[in-house]
Amino acid sequence: QVQLVESGGGLVQAGDSLRLSCAASGRTVSSYAVGWSRQAPGKEREFVATINWSGSTKGYADSVKGRFTISRDNAKNTVYLQMNSLKPEDSAVYSCAARAYASVRVGDYDYWGQGTQVTVSS
Repeated sequence: QVQLVESGGGLVQAGDSLRLSCAASGRTVSSYAVGWSRQAPGKEREFVATINWSGSTKGYADSVKGRFTISRDNAKNTVYLQMNSLKPEDSAVYSCAARAYASVRVGDYDYWGQGTQVTVSS
């Protein structure tokens, strides 16, 4: 079992950048694929990005493709989400989650962090 803790959220202006971190404890994160998803108030959770255990395979939602980059440092037991050119519609609670294989379906993930708030002002 792995425990996940997100950090790096905050309040930024449109066009700014943020880097979210997902730190793992317990079992090493290199055993898992990790995905990022987000949920805005009153909306369903939305897939954002996923990365397989080695970092060789990545996937993105169309809404963030070209602006967000997922990466991982297995030596640091951490997965990152670099978010550039942020828009107000990117505002949400961002959560990371882990499972054996990368997936674009948020319901597939087994282990979840508590989330970190990202707010983008116009």
